Amino acid sequence: MQIQDKMTKNVVSIEPQETIGKAAQLMREYNIGSLPVCEGQNVVGIITDRDIALRCVAEGKNNVSVKDVMTSEPITIESEKNIHEAANLMSSRQIRRLPVVENNNLVGMISLGDIAVEPNLTNKAGAALKDISTPSVPEQPYI
Repeated sequence: MQIQDKMTKNVVSIEPQETIGKAAQLMREYNIGSLPVCEGQNVVGIITDRDIALRCVAEGKNNVSVKDVMTSEPITIESEKNIHEAANLMSSRQIRRLPVVENNNLVGMISLGDIAVEPNLTNKAGAALKDISTPSVPEQPYI
């Protein structure tokens, strides 16, 4: 099965010069946790609710632009790739969502949830989630 068969096609994106406030409003409005950052249809970054919380709110920065907080050069995947490749990429890079592109132009998003609801991919999604959820730093005590 190809990614284009399971991806979300109507994707909300944001431009780099927009504010993090606008990004948070879009995330709330559409009930999503990340936004691809695009110049036109060209994917130049990704911003997540976690980016906003840790890189802005926690540091007392409220009036910054998306480009100051986003992850530049995000991991993307081509729409004609196999869904298993997406799961492997999510697992190895510890990410839950991938912008789907054709010639670096945004055409969709694929998430771990999209993979998990496919009956013949349940084990693949579980393995990816296990790898994604593995801490990337030594165990830290909860305070």
